Amino acid sequence: MKRLWVTGYRSYELQIFSDQDPKYQVIDYAIQKLIIQAISDSGTEWVITGGQLGIEQMAAKAALTVKADYPELNVSILLPFAHFGNQWKEENQAKLASLLTQVDFTGTISNQDYQSPQQLRNYQDFMLRHTDGALLIYDLEHEGKTQYEFDAIKKWQNSHDYDLRLVDFDELQEFSYDYQEFLNNSSNL
Repeated sequence: MKRLWVTGYRSYELQIFSDQDPKYQVIDYAIQKLIIQAISDSGTEWVITGGQLGIEQMAAKAALTVKADYPELNVSILLPFAHFGNQWKEENQAKLASLLTQVDFTGTISNQDYQSPQQLRNYQDFMLRHTDGALLIYDLEHEGKTQYEFDAIKKWQNSHDYDLRLVDFDELQEFSYDYQEFLNNSSNL
């Protein structure tokens, strides 16, 4: 799994609106651990994600953090269409713009502004064709927009060898215990 697509919930679906939110800290910790595991187990060389607020931007940041210890890791943000995020608040636009300058590669799948949901389907198709597997921070019992990616991946798996690592809320809870233990051990040093 050399190229890993990471996606999941939007920030509003998780009710996370700040990097200081404890939920953000746990998910960041979890994504870092999962990326390191993918590097160790599968030789992952690329973390590829989109620019959505939430798991996608968190994944890019986490991968950049991991890159400090694994410089061979490359991080890419691919946007589904031109001027993606231009309708967001200025603060969120600035976060995306900053993140785009930090990653190894950026691009857009459609060079046109948003025109139809077909551009989003084309984006999913591109991601499936250009990655070897996906990491989804998504709980099937708590639907969100990531259901579209999950459904596309499941359909793709019917005719392609494609790995899917699904991390649900129960597993995130386990990561929260690990993160708390990590914090406790760090404070004892």
